[in-house]
Amino acid sequence: MIKKTLIYIMFVFIASSYGQELNLPVFTQYLADNNFVVSPTYAGIGDNVKLRANGLTQWVGIKGAPDNQSFYGDVRIADRTGVGLSLYNDRNGNTIQTGAKFSFAHHLVLDYYSKMYLSFGISYNINNFRIDTHNFNNNGNPAYQFAPPTDPRRTTNHNFDVGALYRLKGFFFSLNLNNVLDKDFDSSERVFEPNLLLNYQIYSGYTFRGTIHKRNRLEFEPSIFYQMFTSDKRSATDVNFKFRKYDRNDDYFWGGISYRFLNDQFLKPLNIGPMVGFKKSLFYFGYAYQVTTNDLSGYNSGTHVVTVGIDFLQGISNCPCTQSATRSNN
Repeated sequence: MIKKTLIYIMFVFIASSYGQELNLPVFTQYLADNNFVVSPTYAGIGDNVKLRANGLTQWVGIKGAPDNQSFYGDVRIADRTGVGLSLYNDRNGNTIQTGAKFSFAHHLVLDYYSKMYLSFGISYNINNFRIDTHNFNNNGNPAYQFAPPTDPRRTTNHNFDVGALYRLKGFFFSLNLNNVLDKDFDSSERVFEPNLLLNYQIYSGYTFRGTIHKRNRLEFEPSIFYQMFTSDKRSATDVNFKFRKYDRNDDYFWGGISYRFLNDQFLKPLNIGPMVGFKKSLFYFGYAYQVTTNDLSGYNSGTHVVTVGIDFLQGISNCPCTQSATRSNN
C-alpha cells in the first residue's frame, strides 16, 4: 500500500511538472499517416483535403491520468501552398489545456529529376491553460489559499512554430521549433503558469518499396522522432517502423511499432507498442497501443490512441512538390 501511494505521488509530480507545457502532447498520432501533427511544413502535401481526429487516453487505470482529444485538417490552396488547422483539448489531473494552431506552408522544387523538394512552414498558436481548483480542499492550509474553489486560474499564451522540411525521393527530414517567442512572466503569476516553452523537434525517415506485384505493392518506413526542451535540456526519441500494403485502388492497410525512450536511458523505454490501421476509399482508421514500462506499469493498462479520418475532394497538383508521396514516388 505504501509503495502504491509513493508511486502515485511520483506520477502526480511528473504529470504536474511535465504533462502540459503550452505544447500539444505528441505520442504516436503523427504515425497515423498525419505528419502534419509534427510540423506545419506538411500542410498541403497530398491530393486531398485531409481530416484527422484523435482520441488519446494515457495510463488507463490511474485516476487523473492525461486524456487528450485533437483535430487536424490541412489542404492545398495552390500548386505550391497549403494551409492547416489544429484544435486540441488536454486534461492532466486538475490542469486543462485547450488551443488551436493556424498553419501555412510553401513548397519548392530544388530538382525535378531527383525529386528534391524543400518546404517551409509557420503556425500561429493560441493556448489556454487552466487550473481547475474545484477539487482542491484548503483544510486551513495557507499553501492553497492562492486558489479558492470559486476562482479557477487561467492564462493564455500566443506564440509561433516554424519549420523546414527536406525531401529527396523516399527520404524526409523535418526540423521544427515550437513556441519560438520568449514569455515575459509576471512574477506574481509565475506560480500558476507553465514555464517550459521553446522546444526542438526532428522527424526523419525513409520510405522504400518492397516487391511490387500487378495488383498490390508494399512500402516500408523506418523513422525517428526527437524532441528536446531548451529549458532543462531533457529530451526523448521515438524509434518507429511501419509498413503499408496497397491494392490496385490505392487503398491499404498498415502496421508498425514504436519505441520511446529518454535519450540518457536508451535501454529503459518509457513505452513500446504496436500500431495498426487501414484506409478504404475516403475513410481512414488507426489504432496504437503503448505499454508503459516504468514503475507505473503495475497500476495501469497502457496508453490507447484512436485515429479516424476522411480524405476527400481529390485534386492532383501540377507540381510534384505537393503531390502525394504515393503518386510522386511512382
